[in-house]
Amino acid sequence: MNVTSLLNNNLDKTAFSFEILPPLKGNGFEKVCGIVDNLREFEPKYINITTHHSETVYREAEGGFLKKTYIRKRPGTVAISAAIQNKYGITAVPHVICKGFTKEETEYALIDLQFLGVSELLLLRGDADKLENGRIPDRQSNEHTTDLIEQVNLYNTGVDIEGNVFEKPAVPFSFGVACYPEKHEEAPNMDSDIAFLKKKIEMGAEYAVTQMFFDSQKYFSFVERCRKEGISVPIIPGIKPIVLLNQLSVLPKVFRVDFPDALEIELRKCKTDDEAKAVGIEWSIAQCRELIAGGVPSIHFYTFMAAESVRKIAKNIY
Repeated sequence: MNVTSLLNNNLDKTAFSFEILPPLKGNGFEKVCGIVDNLREFEPKYINITTHHSETVYREAEGGFLKKTYIRKRPGTVAISAAIQNKYGITAVPHVICKGFTKEETEYALIDLQFLGVSELLLLRGDADKLENGRIPDRQSNEHTTDLIEQVNLYNTGVDIEGNVFEKPAVPFSFGVACYPEKHEEAPNMDSDIAFLKKKIEMGAEYAVTQMFFDSQKYFSFVERCRKEGISVPIIPGIKPIVLLNQLSVLPKVFRVDFPDALEIELRKCKTDDEAKAVGIEWSIAQCRELIAGGVPSIHFYTFMAAESVRKIAKNIY
């Protein structure tokens, strides 16, 4: 069952979902299971699994020279998605990204996911900050999410990246996309950002999940603007609990999000990470209650370093 159907079948209450990272290379599936086991009592409608491209690192070689190496620290998105769906019977939604992958690699991932019975995707451009420029020629990769959507749509009709025809999937891929209540960092303005979101919806995206935000009014204002532009799909708020003191400066820098004055004041009173984590939990509980009161269809949680906090928050609101 696709994500929108899962949400439509859950109209009596706000749905719960969360995102996890594949474990670092060398760690087993049991680490993933630990997170899922800790959160499945809240009946997650789906679980997102992130994808990470290789990064460029320089390691010392013989003679004191530096050797350029590409490493992928968190492989296994396809396998983990299938394992979660088969073990728990919960819909898995792997991320498929443009950056760091060729169109051919993306096609191979779609083939594997199709064989494994995973038909839900979240299509994203991906983070290019740690990606070496020019490593993959532009013509070999999808530059924008709309390019990736076009590839998935063609695959659904039984056409590969070379234009060859094959037997189309019995169950076509359904997909969602990301959106930004405080504007994508590269968008010149919010009107432009919403116009690109609308294009993705017109191309077949069935829902949108927001980047983290800490001011619920910004979410509500964003949704209102989207509705005025004719975007009617579910817009799912994404919540990231604060767990470390340094996130007060790190998150605005990395994700271009603002902290409300009240949250900043409380975090600046904290002396330890444990105190900051407690503030993060309290803030997220209040934020989720405000979102639920506003009629959101679902709340999506980002669990990286925050699975324990997410459990405490869910205990209070579900």
